[in-house]
Amino acid sequence: MLKDVSLKDQLIQKIKNSPYLIAQDIGFSDVREFPHNEWMKDILLGQEDYTLLAHRGSYKSSVLSVCIALIMVLLPTKNIIFLRKADNDVFEMIRMVKKALESKIIQSMSYILYHKKLVLTESTASTITTNLFLSVSGSSQLLGIGLKSSITGKHADIVITDDICNISDRISKAERDRTKMQYQELQNIRNRGGRIINTGTKWHKDDVFVLTPNIHTYDYKQTGLIPEEKIEELRKNMIPSLFACNYELRIIASDDVVFASPQTGADVSLVEQGTAHIDAAYHGEDFTAYTVAKIHDGKYYVFGKLWRKHVNDVLDQILEIHHSLMGGKIYCEDNGDKGYLGRDLRKKGERVIIYSETMNKYLKITSYLKFEWQNVIFVKGTDEAYINQICDFNDTVEHDDAPDSLASLIRIMPNKPRREDVLNLFN
Repeated sequence: MLKDVSLKDQLIQKIKNSPYLIAQDIGFSDVREFPHNEWMKDILLGQEDYTLLAHRGSYKSSVLSVCIALIMVLLPTKNIIFLRKADNDVFEMIRMVKKALESKIIQSMSYILYHKKLVLTESTASTITTNLFLSVSGSSQLLGIGLKSSITGKHADIVITDDICNISDRISKAERDRTKMQYQELQNIRNRGGRIINTGTKWHKDDVFVLTPNIHTYDYKQTGLIPEEKIEELRKNMIPSLFACNYELRIIASDDVVFASPQTGADVSLVEQGTAHIDAAYHGEDFTAYTVAKIHDGKYYVFGKLWRKHVNDVLDQILEIHHSLMGGKIYCEDNGDKGYLGRDLRKKGERVIIYSETMNKYLKITSYLKFEWQNVIFVKGTDEAYINQICDFNDTVEHDDAPDSLASLIRIMPNKPRREDVLNLFN
């Protein structure tokens, strides 16, 4: 029994003083004493509401998943509601927490503290309950929900938000207002004496974090988690305002110029037999953009056309150009027309790939197209209006059909192995 007491004391001291070691024991080798130990102690031992704003790639989610698992073991009378912007992101956190609870170190904790094996009595994509949970309310010990889901009637002792503010909040005032309204609703689900913990990255000077209390900020210089050569690569491949808010935690004015000094004048033969993309207009003042591109020695040779017309009014022109270039597959998204354009092109004998777009347009343009901009060369015959619409692009521009079409094609087409680096720009 004395041995058990000694082990318990040692464990409690480890949790109080060095919780980052528990994260390492679980398998999160990138978690360090600084800054992660400080974050974990604030989350685990703090009594007040708490907000952690840290740069992208700082392992906030890894740390948070371990903290949630520890809270479930150390405070078995408390229930937790966890919120992220989208449901799919919620499911990923629940999966990480489940992995932590099933780890050897957390299982050992249960034996040391309670002399029983920890068992998951409820485990779904959005909920976890353990046999340690001491509640007669019928609620789950951990419930994960998307921020836009209904929270009416729900209550929690601890409310945790993670990345409820994202790039949509940067470019849309309506989205910022919606996020702030949803955050204010969280006050109604927190039980008396409960706590709200927020983690994320600031995207706009007037985003939801103007409402969150007790803010602690960590930029990339403070944490030292990203090597300088990686920082320079990120800085090179992101527009300055996005780099500032994602890594320096500074909000600066939108960049007047995102895509400067286009390379032009290449021979049109360099795009022959290339891959094509159509960004179709169906109503209003939108543009229809046609893009065909081909890769030579790591360079994207691009031909583009732009019409301020309904796609049906210019489809014959598009196909005439496509055939003159001996174009290959044509990619069309089905978001705007449920696949109508793609099916119509197939009836005309074209090789068409119909896909559903899920990525934020602004993020797609400022990551994929920005990342490869220095490798983009426009061939002769490309519309000046097409190039100008790309070079005029920023986060307030009204029309972005040409940069969207080109960014979509760059994402689709294989290039050098560094393609995966694009996906990590905002992680």
